[in-house]
Amino acid sequence: MADEIKREDPLERLEREAAERKARGGSLRTAAIILAAVAAVLAVALAYVYIQKSTLVSELEDEKADLTEQIEALQADYENLSSDYEIINSQLDSSREEVAQLVDRIKRTQAVDRAKIRQYEKELGTLRSIMRSYVVQIDSLNTLNHKLTVEAANARKEAAEAGRRNEELTAEVAGYKEQVAVGSKLKARNITLQAYNGSDKVTDRSSRIVRMMVSLTLSENDLTPKGPVRVYVRVKDPDGNLLLDGTGASFTVAGEALAATASREVDYTGADVEMSIYVNNIPEYHKGVYSAEVYTVQGLLGKADVLLR
Repeated sequence: MADEIKREDPLERLEREAAERKARGGSLRTAAIILAAVAAVLAVALAYVYIQKSTLVSELEDEKADLTEQIEALQADYENLSSDYEIINSQLDSSREEVAQLVDRIKRTQAVDRAKIRQYEKELGTLRSIMRSYVVQIDSLNTLNHKLTVEAANARKEAAEAGRRNEELTAEVAGYKEQVAVGSKLKARNITLQAYNGSDKVTDRSSRIVRMMVSLTLSENDLTPKGPVRVYVRVKDPDGNLLLDGTGASFTVAGEALAATASREVDYTGADVEMSIYVNNIPEYHKGVYSAEVYTVQGLLGKADVLLR
């Protein structure tokens, strides 16, 4: 072996060494190229990952912003919603507080916390459903309230109309009663006042008169109550003094107590009743006009007079 080395030509040795160095240089270049390629691939991969991450973060930020906007819009809707009903207003206050807390939580949550974002989306959906239920309840109650208001107004109108009709009927009944009262009032006709002498003959000589007589006919009336009726006469002399026959007859009409000259009771059956009432026990008569008023307790039936000489 030593002989072979000794025998190697120096030129060949140089060439061989140069070849070896060249071979080693090529291997290094290949390794460098491979390393460079790997580095490039890694750079591309890192760039891709970065871009993907940046895109995902941007999308998550956009999603969070959109969700925040939706929740704030819902918050405004809750603030604008109102009712006239205390129980619903109490429930609305509670829901408004939940929405406000949700707005605060989502603003403090990182966009990349997808679990929390999804949770908030579900809560948003629940609060929206609750909002719709409030709207339905308020609309239903408003509709019912309007219906009840209309019904109450109609009831008041009907009551007023019924009251008006009742007043009319009451007035009509009162009118009928008044008509019946007027119609049932006893009436008389053919009222006369005559003077008689001792021979029971009619005379107008004051010096010969011993008694007077009032004659009348109680008129037929089916509306007048049937039964005993007392008729009173009040006879006055020419000076307006009431003649009294000593019987002390008296009666009350329209709340006023009146003395009577004479009276008589008859049985009234609804048919005409002719009757006469005598005036006796008068000491003397004077010249002039004597007048007679005929009454029942219902009121004045009529008047008559006679002129004495």
